[in-house]
Amino acid sequence: MEFHLRGNIEKHIFISILDAIDSAITVIDCNGVTIFYNKAATRMEGLNPEEVIGKHLLSIYPSLNENNSSLLKVLETKWPVVEQQQTLVTNTGKKGTVLYSTYPLFKDGVLIGAFDISRDITEIKNLSERLVDLQAKLMDNKKKLASSSYNNNYSSRFTLDDIIGESQAIIKLKKLARRVAYSPSPILLYGETGTGKEVFVQAIHNEGDNGNKPFVAQNCAALPATLLESILMGTVKGSFTGSEDRPGLLEIAHGGTLLLDEINSMPLELQSKILRVLQEGCFRRIGDTKLRHAESRIVACTNVDPTEAVKNKNLRIDLYYRLNVISLYIPPLRERKEDIPPLVNHFINKLGDRFHVSIKGVEDRVMTVFDNYDWPGNVRELQHCLEHAINVMSGSIIKLEHMPLYLTKHFSRNNIYGVSLPSILDVQSLPEALSTIEANFIRDALAKCSWNVTQTARMLKIPRQTLQYKMRNLELNTNNGGNL
Repeated sequence: MEFHLRGNIEKHIFISILDAIDSAITVIDCNGVTIFYNKAATRMEGLNPEEVIGKHLLSIYPSLNENNSSLLKVLETKWPVVEQQQTLVTNTGKKGTVLYSTYPLFKDGVLIGAFDISRDITEIKNLSERLVDLQAKLMDNKKKLASSSYNNNYSSRFTLDDIIGESQAIIKLKKLARRVAYSPSPILLYGETGTGKEVFVQAIHNEGDNGNKPFVAQNCAALPATLLESILMGTVKGSFTGSEDRPGLLEIAHGGTLLLDEINSMPLELQSKILRVLQEGCFRRIGDTKLRHAESRIVACTNVDPTEAVKNKNLRIDLYYRLNVISLYIPPLRERKEDIPPLVNHFINKLGDRFHVSIKGVEDRVMTVFDNYDWPGNVRELQHCLEHAINVMSGSIIKLEHMPLYLTKHFSRNNIYGVSLPSILDVQSLPEALSTIEANFIRDALAKCSWNVTQTARMLKIPRQTLQYKMRNLELNTNNGGNL
């Protein structure tokens, strides 16, 4: 009696856990009869357990048969089927696309059934396919416009002139981008999130000979593996249940540029197919035997160091070498602070036009904060900070109080000038307090210029002799690490 009671409790716990899981779970016995159907499956397919349990699988799903049912296939082969895509139609007429994995069930080495774990990707699939269809229509319209000698780029709007920056790193990168724009070789672009990778790729595309051809971008982290493959490669009718004849992005980008963002998030198996496209210049739609030629330039972006992605097995080493024919790196904003003033001017003009307000500039305290902040979100974060300010300000000057709360808290009044309030209160007089602030300010400037006095004087906008005089008075010398 105690054993039976314990068994019932354990069964109740097990079923409660399965019902709490977000993924739909269906279990059948060796005869194909459903013996378990959890709550997530009910929500996903619109069927009640009473309509399913005790009935044969094929009587529940008219769209399935012995050849295309993964559960029946697993019963036959005794091998799992992992991460596949399928469109189902229930006996109530509800249609949906699922991403599923199916496994055999054994007890003491004997097959006793199979179970299926699936999640609904209908909405994602529909949205992705609508986007692909829209891109295809845009490309068709663009070709028609081009044939009527009217040139208008629907897909990419940025040029190298839109890349804002005065740092040597950005100037050098723009020169390199202009040089490689006319090459058909693949590009691997590395930059942290928010550095403007897609803007650079669009600019390269528009600079080159194929600027009037399609520009197509796909984030590889945004879709499940099998759906991503069908979006990139395309499908033929009958390749899987519910599939249709549909071109993929490789075809839509014909003659232009295909951007694969976050390539390190693409499944390794799919990476091998991209490698083949790069090496052989051809591909097959899913379920097709016909080889199609891929004549688009592939540009891949990653927000982590590509060598680290290879080391962590997120990027195939052979694909890395094939993509890395041309390697570009966008440094983070914290490594090129001299780009902040022109970026600020650019964004306040752009945002001022968008919000129909006149903005004269930003106060010095804001620029001090900007110059001392690390900008983990890079250029995008800077733009959003300024947009926040424009939404809350009432005058024509952006002030510190208009900045997002996290930024003003990060730089409170106590440390905004590089010295804490207690240390100022410890001094005897105003001249001593000003001397402390000036020493910190000059020391920071020297450090940023690697203790090069000429460059530091230029940055501080004071004569070189004046800076040397102040350094002597403040007992600062270039032995800290630089040259006069």
